[in-house]
Amino acid sequence: MSSILIGFIAIIIGILFCFRGVVAMRVVIAIWGAFVGLNLGAGIVSAITGDGYFSTALGWIVGIAVGILFALLAYLYYAVAVTLAMASIGFVLGTALMAALGVTWNWVIILVGVVVGILLAIAAIMLNLPALLLVVLSALGGSTAIVGGLMLLTSTIEVDDFSQASVTSTISHNWWWYATYIVLVIAGIVVQARVIGRSDDLQQQW
Repeated sequence: MSSILIGFIAIIIGILFCFRGVVAMRVVIAIWGAFVGLNLGAGIVSAITGDGYFSTALGWIVGIAVGILFALLAYLYYAVAVTLAMASIGFVLGTALMAALGVTWNWVIILVGVVVGILLAIAAIMLNLPALLLVVLSALGGSTAIVGGLMLLTSTIEVDDFSQASVTSTISHNWWWYATYIVLVIAGIVVQARVIGRSDDLQQQW
């Protein structure tokens, strides 16, 4: 049941982020922040208690609480919103890259995701990145969430698999997930790029 629910949430938020990441930046990033917080809170509980991902009431309660906190911070403060968006996108892309390369060591996958997330967050704040870059990154991050949600809904993977190396082997043996991902990324970039100014920076879009 938790896999289906998380799958639906991932698809809906992934669609918003993929196709409207910059267009409605303030609201969309707040929603993305809630999704990141939900997963982070549940993941922390799972790591501490040893229980399955979203398998206990405590996991859901902490996840929802952290999700609400992240959503509020992302909506109210530009720096927090951009840092949160870039850090989470970087983590998603870093871990997805490791999975695509066939890496099965969980600690390596997580470490690369964290490093990429930190680098993107720093770059966003220090370099005043153009909005077009967020278009590309949000399309990449949103597409990853959509594909992950579809895999959950089709029972290709389960929620608990995200802490196991089986996700890597599952994706590598089913090329159509990569094809779906690429199509979504291209579509997301095209849709968003049509409605923004190429010279606008992130703060102007905010």
